Amino acid sequence: MRHPILSNRVRLIVWWLVWIFLALGQSLLFYYAFGSFIEISLVDSLISLLIYSGIGLSLWYPFRFFNSGEIRTPTLIFNMVISGALSITLWILITKFIMTTVLPEQNNYQAYWTATFPYRVGSGVFIYGLIILTYFLFESLSNLSEKNAKEARLESLVKETELKMLRSQINPHFLFNSLNSISSLTITDPEKARDMVVKLSEFMRYALSRKDEQPVSLQNELENLRLYLEIEKVRFGEKLITEENIEPDCLDLKIPVMLLQPLYENAVKHGVYESTESVRIVTTAKIIDGYFEINISNNYDPSPSLKRGTGTGVMNVTRRLELFYGNKASIKTVKENGIYTVTLYIPKDFL
Repeated sequence: MRHPILSNRVRLIVWWLVWIFLALGQSLLFYYAFGSFIEISLVDSLISLLIYSGIGLSLWYPFRFFNSGEIRTPTLIFNMVISGALSITLWILITKFIMTTVLPEQNNYQAYWTATFPYRVGSGVFIYGLIILTYFLFESLSNLSEKNAKEARLESLVKETELKMLRSQINPHFLFNSLNSISSLTITDPEKARDMVVKLSEFMRYALSRKDEQPVSLQNELENLRLYLEIEKVRFGEKLITEENIEPDCLDLKIPVMLLQPLYENAVKHGVYESTESVRIVTTAKIIDGYFEINISNNYDPSPSLKRGTGTGVMNVTRRLELFYGNKASIKTVKENGIYTVTLYIPKDFL
């Protein structure tokens, strides 16, 4: 840790102002001790405490050495007492030498020194205590700042790890389903299997080339999602219909990479898989009141006999929104008249 006062201009200015205030206080104390002011009283206090302020600045280095954390408390106290005794003694000797050297003898300074000597020692002890307490405060604040910085870095690391974990839940799920489909198509329709492999390769290249949670434009995300839907169309043919209504202003807006993927997987899984009719997946995007609104809707078979999902995909997206945007973004799901709609509200100017 650098010197807490010498490394900061504001603290250094405050440091000298405090010493000037102490010099005035010491002058009043010496007036009480001697019974009257002499011409040199204020000069004596200013020079005296100017010397002590320099010693006080240098005390930081033994303080840091003694307070390194490797020394036991009794030893630390003993070292501080010895350091204080040496500092006060050095201060008094230097002050006496300078003042008696520069002052003419007729100023009665020797009598003044004798009368004020006990008070000098007392004020020296008091000021030394203030200096050490100040350094303890600076070190405590520094340790607290470092602790907060470490906690912030740890929280950021945990957040990044959780985001990556959530993304890792998306890719394998789709990959396993696609590989199973390709395995079946290699027997029934090799040409379709080849087409799926090519599209799957392009899709995975996009996903794997963006390992971090860096935001991407909606246009890039939609291009990748079209690859996903084209892969599914190889399997489902005309049973799967897609439609997009995207405002041009939305295409350049940023969202977390692969954020929408699990919502499309849900639409395919709970719409196309479980329905005997054609399923239309409609994507709309628009800007309303400073928010970027994305809607993904699909029709589904509302029959209660069909198995329903666990909501993992929506929970995944919800958690990623919380981690990425805090409470500034939200997600809403609605089931109405056989249409399932997921709506995301993302602040337009967040990124």
